[in-house]
Amino acid sequence: MASYDVIIIGAGPGGYVCAIRCAQLGLKTAVVEGRATLGGTCLNVGCIPSKALLHASHMLHEAEHNFAAMGLKGKSPSVDWKQMLAYKDDVIGQNTKGIEFLFKKNKVDWIKGWGSIPEAGRVKVGEDIHEAKKIVIASGSVPASLPGVEVDEKIVVTSTGALELGKIPKSLVVIGAGVIGLEMGSVYARLGAEVTVIEYLDAITPGMDGEVQKTFQRTLKKQGLNFIMGAAVQSVETLKTKAKVNYKLRKDDSTHQLDADTVLLATGRKPYTDGLGLAELGVEMTKRGQIATDDHWQTSVKGIYAIGDAIEGPMLAHKAEDEGMAVAEVLAGKHGHVNYGVIPGVIYTHPEVANVGATEESLKEQGRAYKVGKFSFMGNGRAKAVFAGDGFVKILADKETDRILGAHIIGPAAGDLIHEICVAMEFGASAQDLAMTCHAHPTYSEAVREAALACGDGAIHA
Repeated sequence: MASYDVIIIGAGPGGYVCAIRCAQLGLKTAVVEGRATLGGTCLNVGCIPSKALLHASHMLHEAEHNFAAMGLKGKSPSVDWKQMLAYKDDVIGQNTKGIEFLFKKNKVDWIKGWGSIPEAGRVKVGEDIHEAKKIVIASGSVPASLPGVEVDEKIVVTSTGALELGKIPKSLVVIGAGVIGLEMGSVYARLGAEVTVIEYLDAITPGMDGEVQKTFQRTLKKQGLNFIMGAAVQSVETLKTKAKVNYKLRKDDSTHQLDADTVLLATGRKPYTDGLGLAELGVEMTKRGQIATDDHWQTSVKGIYAIGDAIEGPMLAHKAEDEGMAVAEVLAGKHGHVNYGVIPGVIYTHPEVANVGATEESLKEQGRAYKVGKFSFMGNGRAKAVFAGDGFVKILADKETDRILGAHIIGPAAGDLIHEICVAMEFGASAQDLAMTCHAHPTYSEAVREAALACGDGAIHA
């Protein structure tokens, strides 16, 4: 029987980061992971492979639409789908092998197999029992299901199947206009598929700034994505090589049908806690099926902690990483901290979309007085030079104190630009602080400074 200070169940971004930090803090650490490779959903069938396909398909888009204008003449590249998938797999391999190296470097043991917790202080993997002073559940999430929709990962797929289709479909129906659906829909639209997105609500990317939602949907429409909003999918009929999607419009209850080569079910994700034995242990769960935790990420059973997608909060890899590091600090007798008010969200389409903090809608609900500073990328020299002038930066600041409350960006490199604002918010900065900071020219980041200036006397280039 092996004995550890900490055993972590799950080697996704939350679990592997927690393990490395625990080891750095002097704790004898092991990770239980049943996949053949480390990295969880994110590295194997999520964030990383999807970004590889987004990059490849964007390069194709640039060749087809912008190369000639820059004096780069010649035929647009043809798509070798098998090679594109091989490139994606190579990217996955590099990342997962990197984590194996980090485990060896930090002396973290990988216990291969699926874990369960027969009692506090013990983890069972196969027939073996391992002892641990503390246990951290980082079991992640799986795609959410929808009544009447049966996934076979061939014709009706989740994000997992969408990353390894046998061929590029002529027609793709995406159920759900959230991050996963729009990213993968964007990939296949660039590769020539006719993409239709069906969304139950009246706006895409639920919970996002309303102005960004409208601009984003308009931009994706220009790129060839079709949208059916306010529609409830009733069922998907699978034929030999095609599928029929039956849906009902909420406004008049009328029923409709769409044919598709492939259907992507992208209605969100749900915590994956099956087989852990949590009910038998008496671990308290929330109404939404998440593991309930206290301020130190400890569950209702002493000595058992939980992080990431398995608990409350946004299902984001970087949120899980933050919690993983914070729990490691707690287990080592230090103080762990996560500022949930400053967790950015990013959609990696083109243009990218990023946000942090409050939206105008949430501030109005709170009755809070605020001001808006906004700047269009059309006024940014660098963006115009690379055909990326669509979009804007919007900063929300307290009307009285000028403290930054939130920011929303749609435009080039939005996922990187947002972090300047995250750092500013972490330090309690005002919009004026950001406006008075020198930004290099010509860079996309100047648009952030201009939006900050617009919170005061006004932007210079607007």
